[in-house]
Amino acid sequence: MSKSIFRINEDIQRELSVLLRDIKDPRINQGMISITAVDTTTDLNQAKVYLSVYDLKSKSDFMKGLKSASGHLRYELGRALSLRHTPQLHFELDKSLERGANITTILNNLEITQNDEDVISEEGSISEEGTISEEGSNE
Repeated sequence: MSKSIFRINEDIQRELSVLLRDIKDPRINQGMISITAVDTTTDLNQAKVYLSVYDLKSKSDFMKGLKSASGHLRYELGRALSLRHTPQLHFELDKSLERGANITTILNNLEITQNDEDVISEEGSISEEGTISEEGSNE
């Protein structure tokens, strides 16, 4: 990806983040919306916008609302950015943040058990009560 396309993707992401906050459609304002990435074709005809929505209630209503607002968003994007051609916007839900949160929850719920025979460190050992004591200390 060239530097100019990368910069255009960042500009589109920044401007759409601002524009989405101003839309009053209740189908779109269902939760906290984050634009995770924008992927624009080299000819600037198409832009795929990846969105993550925290606390999304209805995916189908949300996508219908975005499709309905895409013309307005494209128009406002064209006014804000000085591009020769404003790309047509295609929206996709990005589930990576949701998957990451689920993995974190699973990892936090794991109970890590340790056998009494395991050596914690070279300097410490596990006593019969399960406490760590350093060798050579006077207890």
